[in-house]
Formats: sequence, structure tokens, C-alpha cells
Amino acid sequence: MPEKQLGVLKALDVAKTQLYHFTAILIAGMGFFTDAYDLFCVSLVTKLLGRIYYFNPLSEKPGSLPPHVAGAVNGAALCGTLAGQLFFGWLGDKLGRKKVYGITLIMMILCSIASGLSFGNKTKGVMTTLCFFRFWLGFGIGGDYPLSATIMSEYANKKTRGAFIAAVFAMQGVGILAGGFVALAVSSIFDKNFPAPPYAVDRALSTPPQADYIWRIIVMFGALPAALTYYWRMKMPETARYTALVAKNIKQATQDMSKVLQVQLEVEERAADIMKDPRLSYGLFSKEFAKRHGLPLLGCTSTWFLLDIAFYSQNLFQKDIFSGI
Repeated sequence: MPEKQLGVLKALDVAKTQLYHFTAILIAGMGFFTDAYDLFCVSLVTKLLGRIYYFNPLSEKPGSLPPHVAGAVNGAALCGTLAGQLFFGWLGDKLGRKKVYGITLIMMILCSIASGLSFGNKTKGVMTTLCFFRFWLGFGIGGDYPLSATIMSEYANKKTRGAFIAAVFAMQGVGILAGGFVALAVSSIFDKNFPAPPYAVDRALSTPPQADYIWRIIVMFGALPAALTYYWRMKMPETARYTALVAKNIKQATQDMSKVLQVQLEVEERAADIMKDPRLSYGLFSKEFAKRHGLPLLGCTSTWFLLDIAFYSQNLFQKDIFSGI
């Protein structure tokens, strides 16, 4: 921790918990909510996709996605997420968190809708376009996911930073639950309005044509929470830590945080000297960064990587696991 610290950043660190903290939790949390919904809702509709597009009247069982198609449909968004994190992480440091936050949100809204409007009614066309738009949806999620956590951490005070970030991450679980509720609600409405006989009774009529709308509605629903938070995201000022430490605009950071904290902060006369302190200027791949943060970063990323292997595998393929059990 450097001996010197800008007054505006110190004010953020010691600020009491205020309304803007909870506003930031809600805005960033809705980002995690949408990310989780968009990533995992597809696992709820893959069986329906198999019944609609891989129906075989001679088979004793309903149609199902071939393994390679199921893997592509489930994994396309995750591939996009990896690319999006690398690209938007770099872009967020160049353009600012706020600008990139808006870009990722627009991409998520458009690609959620486009995924549900996958072209045509032929198997190859629908699966190809679904995977294509799911990839770009994941690309947007890849930017939104880390930016939501970063914005919350940069807005939070030192005392409650961990609790606030945990609250934001908890919205991921709420998003997964919401996906299940939406899938149940939409399926129940269609089942009530378009009843169909069991597969064993009538194979052809067991899946009515209207079933094609079910998965499309479930997938497109992910655009709704993202669209609802767009205005509030754009209304948030850039984080003071980015404005001061990256953009080097101490005056703007002070003005922004004066409004947020609702206190009068003065621009420090020695701010420029503090910013020139070599202990505050070191790159991600520098020896200074490795010395200060290397071990904690390695411990956090390695354990998180192992956690995500189980977390994403379970949520994407639990239907197959439960069916097998």
C-alpha cells in the first residue's frame, strides 16, 4: 500500500455506507443476474430443441441433440466469454469502465434477441445461427462480467468492499433461479393453451408446432433485465479510481465523487506530485506488480479456475447428469 494517497480516493475508502453504494450494488448486480441468465438458460431448452429439430418418427424416444451439436450450443457462449473478457478488459482500461459497460450491455441486448430469432426453420440454419449469436452474446457477457465486479469494487469503501462484491456475485445465483422460473412459466402457459398427447401415444403430435416459440421466448427474455438497467448504467459517473489513476484527471474525479458522496472535496495542490510517485506507476507485467500482488493473484485465479470447472459444468449439463441418475 503506498504511503501517499489521493484525497479523493481516501474519501472513498473511508466513506460511510450510503444510498449510492446500494445503487451500485443493484446496477452491477443486475449485470451478474443477466450474465447468469443468458449463459445458463440455454441448458433449459436443449431437450426441447432436440424434440423439435431432431425428431425421428421411427425412434421410440423423443429427438435429442447430437453430442457435438449440444456441445456447440452450450459452449458457444463460453468461448465468446473468454474472448470478451480479454478484449473488453483491455478496452476498459483504454476507454474507461463506463463507456465499455454501455457497449457490452447493448451487445447483450441485441444478441439475446437475435439468438431467439435464429433464422429459418431448418435444423442446420437454426443451430448455426443460434451458435453464432450465442458466441457474440458470450463476447458481451465476457466484458460485462468483470466490469460489474470492477465497478463495484472501485465504488465501495474499504470496510464493506468484500460484502458489497459478494452481494453483486450473489445475483448470479438469482439469475440462474430466474431462468428456471421463466422456463417453467412459459412452458406452463403453452402447455395449457396448446395441449399435446404423450410421445408414446402420438409421436408426431407430441410436440406441437407452437413449441418452437417456447425456447425463443426463454432465450430472448434475457434482454429485458439488461435493457431495464441501461439508463442507470449510463447515469453513473466514471469511477474515481479510473479517472484519477488511469486517466490522470484528478479534478474530474474530485468533482464526480463530490456529487456521489454529497460532500465538498477540494482538488489537492500536490496531486500531480503524488501521481508522479514511481511506487504508484507500475504495469501489470512489471516486477513491482508481481512483488506486491503476484501471490494473492495467483492464489485467487487458480482456485477460481478450479471452482468454475465444476460450477459451469454442473449448471450447463446438470439435466443430463440428473437424467442419467
